[in-house]
Amino acid sequence: MSAGLDIVSIGMVTAVGLDAPSSCAAMRARLDGFQETQFTGAKAAALIGAPVPLPRNWIGTKRLAHMAAGAISEAINSAPQQSPRMPVLLCLAEDDRRGRPYGDGSALLRKIVEIVQIEPHDGSRIIAHGRPGGHVALDHARKLLNSGQASSVVVAGVDSYLTSEAIAHYLDRERLLTADNPNGFMPGEAAAAVVCTKPKTGGLRVSGIGLAREPAEIYNPDDRALRGDGMTEAYRAALDEAGIEMRLLGYRIADLVGEQYWFKQNALASLRLLRGRHEFQDLWSPAESLGNIGAAVVPLMLGMAFEAARKGYAAGNPVLIEASNDAGACGAAVLLARAA
Repeated sequence: MSAGLDIVSIGMVTAVGLDAPSSCAAMRARLDGFQETQFTGAKAAALIGAPVPLPRNWIGTKRLAHMAAGAISEAINSAPQQSPRMPVLLCLAEDDRRGRPYGDGSALLRKIVEIVQIEPHDGSRIIAHGRPGGHVALDHARKLLNSGQASSVVVAGVDSYLTSEAIAHYLDRERLLTADNPNGFMPGEAAAAVVCTKPKTGGLRVSGIGLAREPAEIYNPDDRALRGDGMTEAYRAALDEAGIEMRLLGYRIADLVGEQYWFKQNALASLRLLRGRHEFQDLWSPAESLGNIGAAVVPLMLGMAFEAARKGYAAGNPVLIEASNDAGACGAAVLLARAA
């Protein structure tokens, strides 16, 4: 299947900015939103995280709904052609992930749509796959566009690891970055959204999407060795659909949240597919500024690529965006900036 969609506008709410331009500028400048949180780890030391500085101290479902609504409103209002009725594909944490800051995902989606004040659409749905959920959403978005069910689609994600239950869960499993554990991640939160349309002249084209599963997921019970099979397959599928070899990529953006596993997976996929003479390929990661932002990461990385292409500071063209989760789900997408 041809990817058949363009990214035409973006929106973000992050720890380093409450809109896309400020968030992207801060990440480009290598600024971060890390600070001491109200949570404590070993020896009663304050845990470092990246909370979003919202104007009100909302918590739980209300907090995430307003974060997502802010990102979606920005993306819709920035779109060249606005529609009062378009499907929203909302990427959320996995259903079984401990410490999710909301209950029913459908109720969260209804609250977001109510705040944004767009008409409900039959094509709207929840995509609860965590970090790679955005790749699944892109695949579904192109089906909606190609079938004529919608002329534009919102792909959005919102997530937070900054809850008491999540912190306790990941501390207990020694997965948070602390003074005693260098192999961990910093908990963060964010919301991001992009508006997708059928291919047009110019803009950022999604030219390939790849989805796969890694049999040796992080901390797998059988202690299988990581070979990078899942991410390699996702890369290959996205590159094949885009019709290019990996050596022709300009750069990559990855959800390298901090643990060594994800860096090793990224390196293995590159080593197994990169052949022949090639230019230097830079590697960006929003986690350097925002920590682990879960299901918001793919829409946010799409926004990073969009803004970099629009403002002319992209590290090359095309760009590959990758993400994966603890259960082994892997996603990759190739995006090509096209001149108007």
